[in-house]
Amino acid sequence: MLECVVNVSEGRDGPLLAELATAAGDQLLDVHADPHHHRSVFTLAGQGGMVEEAAKRLARRAVGRIDLRRHHGVHPRIGVVDVVPFVPLAAATLADAVAARDRFSAWAAAELGVPCFRYGPEMPLPDIRRTAFRLLAPDTGPPEPHPTAGAMAVGARPVLVAYNVWLAPGVPVEEARRVAATLRGPAVRALGLNVGGQAQVSCNLVEPTTVGPAAVYDAVVAEAAVERGELVGLLPAAVLGAVPPERWGELDLEPGRTIEARLEIRPRRFRAGGPGCAPGGGGGAHAR
Repeated sequence: MLECVVNVSEGRDGPLLAELATAAGDQLLDVHADPHHHRSVFTLAGQGGMVEEAAKRLARRAVGRIDLRRHHGVHPRIGVVDVVPFVPLAAATLADAVAARDRFSAWAAAELGVPCFRYGPEMPLPDIRRTAFRLLAPDTGPPEPHPTAGAMAVGARPVLVAYNVWLAPGVPVEEARRVAATLRGPAVRALGLNVGGQAQVSCNLVEPTTVGPAAVYDAVVAEAAVERGELVGLLPAAVLGAVPPERWGELDLEPGRTIEARLEIRPRRFRAGGPGCAPGGGGGAHAR
C-alpha cells in the first residue's frame, strides 16, 4: 500500500478543487486547501498501482486547468503540480515508493511534457527548491519549465506530518522566521511566513515519531505568543497516540484525521455518499 500526497498550486477556486478531487477518485482520503498559500494538499492512499493511476488523473487535470503564470500565493512552488511524494504504508517499502516515483516522473514527462525533479534517498526536496533549473537539471522531461505548468518535484519518502503554528495577531513575521530557525534540524523543516497578514511557523515533521506536533507546538510557545496549532492533511495513528488525548483539541488533532481512520471509512463514504473530501480552509505546509 502506498500514500501519495499531491500538492497543487491552487487553493481558492472551490469548484476547480472539487473537480480535481473527483478526478482523483476513490483513492482520495483528504483535501486540505488554503487561499493564502494558494495551495491544496490531496492525500491519496491504496494499492500501489491504483494510487499511481489516481495521481496521474489528478495531475493531468491540474496541468490542463491551471496556469502557473497567474498564480500568486505565499507558498514557494516550482509548478502547478508542485510536489508528488510516494510514501510506503503497511507492508510496502521505500523501494516500492522509489519505483512508483520513477514511473510517475517518466509518465509526467512523456505525456504532459512537464519536467520532473526526483527527490528521496538520493536528494532532499529543499535542495530541489533551491537549485532547480539553475544548478540542477530535471531528471526527466524537457530542460526548461513547461510554459503554464512549470515543473514537478516527484519524491519517495517515509511518512511525515505537516503542521503549522500560528503566532498571535500582531506578532511580526520576523519573529516567525526567527522561531523557525530555532526549530530546524534533522527531524523538523520550518519556515516563517506571512499568511494573510498573520505570522505563521510552517513545519514539516520528517521524523514525527521522534518530534511530533506537541513537541513543535511547545517549542514555539516557549519562544513567542501563539494563537493556535494546525494540522495540515492527515497523520499516522501512532503519532496521534503519542499525544495525550487532553491535548488533542489544543493541537488541532483528532482520531478522525488519521490515515488509518480515513482508510477505514473510505468504502462507506464513496458507497453511501457520506463524509466527503471537499476542500476546506486552513494552512498549507511549506514542502511535502
